[in-house]
Amino acid sequence: MRLSDFIVQEMEPILAQWEAFAATLLPAAGNMGTLALRDHAQQILEAVARDLQTSQSREAQHEKSLGRAPRLTDAPETAAQSHAVLRARGGFNINQLAAEYRALRASVLRLWMDECQPDAPHLDDIIRFNEAIDQALAESLGFFSTQVEQARNLLLGMLGHDMRSPLQTIQVTASYLSALNAGQRVSEAAARLVRSGARMQALLDDLCDFNRTRLGLGINVIPAPVDLTNVFTDELDQLRAVHPDRQIELEVHGDVQGVWDGPRLQQLLGNLVLNALRYGARDAPVRVVVTGDEAEVRFEVCNSGPAIEGLLLERIFDPLQRGPERKINEDAQGSLGLGLYIASEIAKAHHGAIEARSDKEETAFAVRLPRRA
Repeated sequence: MRLSDFIVQEMEPILAQWEAFAATLLPAAGNMGTLALRDHAQQILEAVARDLQTSQSREAQHEKSLGRAPRLTDAPETAAQSHAVLRARGGFNINQLAAEYRALRASVLRLWMDECQPDAPHLDDIIRFNEAIDQALAESLGFFSTQVEQARNLLLGMLGHDMRSPLQTIQVTASYLSALNAGQRVSEAAARLVRSGARMQALLDDLCDFNRTRLGLGINVIPAPVDLTNVFTDELDQLRAVHPDRQIELEVHGDVQGVWDGPRLQQLLGNLVLNALRYGARDAPVRVVVTGDEAEVRFEVCNSGPAIEGLLLERIFDPLQRGPERKINEDAQGSLGLGLYIASEIAKAHHGAIEARSDKEETAFAVRLPRRA
């Protein structure tokens, strides 16, 4: 008997073995009934049987082995993909999902080979069946990973959002205590609270922005007429107050007015300058040079210090990247490694660009902004 016919005729015994194995995948399967345990299993097997009955060229077989099986452009998600989504929501982990397909492969082949006795099974059917199961597994794993990542990002986003209110209360209370003039010890303690609150606020802001980009929402910008001299001067004054022992210089050349989101560009500049303070030489200034011409405004943040290694420089704007621990100043403690990633996303949101260069003389991050997107 050909394998496709066997799957159709012996569907119930195969599903019974699927259900029995799925019931062992604890704790997620602990309270599941038959329908939930067999979720989409019959549709997956029917799709496998149809695949076995379809003629296939050598070229098509090669494409399928590379994960490029043909799909209808208007087709909904496959049964394997739907199964993965429901397993993820049901609390299964990715190893348990893969184990279901391994068990299905083994049980179908074992039952079919027993049925074929004393005749030998068709070798081509075995090859085609393994291809179809691998395709279904790849579809499931891809959708499962996406579902888990989206759920994680939503959780982190909600956590960051909900933590802002109590954090703001702490900051306001600390500022109030600092203004009471109730003695040096109280003022110093309040100042520490203010600084720690500001650092926590920056981490939460980075986390929320990161999750917006991961959910496909991008960085939100509200363009308005802006003079970068005023915007950058204000941001650098704040950074000088937090880092009184460091020298931060600003040079402005030409017309630096345009239509941008001022607070977002402050955030972009702040992330670049903080990165320079963290990784640059402490005895050398951090220089910010802003230049405007007719079409765009460019600004660079430059610092002296060790050159960034080539491999790291290539992925410097990837999220969760940090320099080698030995090169991090104490200012970098508590960083999530999102600053440069968010800076690049803000530049993209303004239809601009950002790039980095580094050698033994200087490290520089350069941003280009069109005056009007």
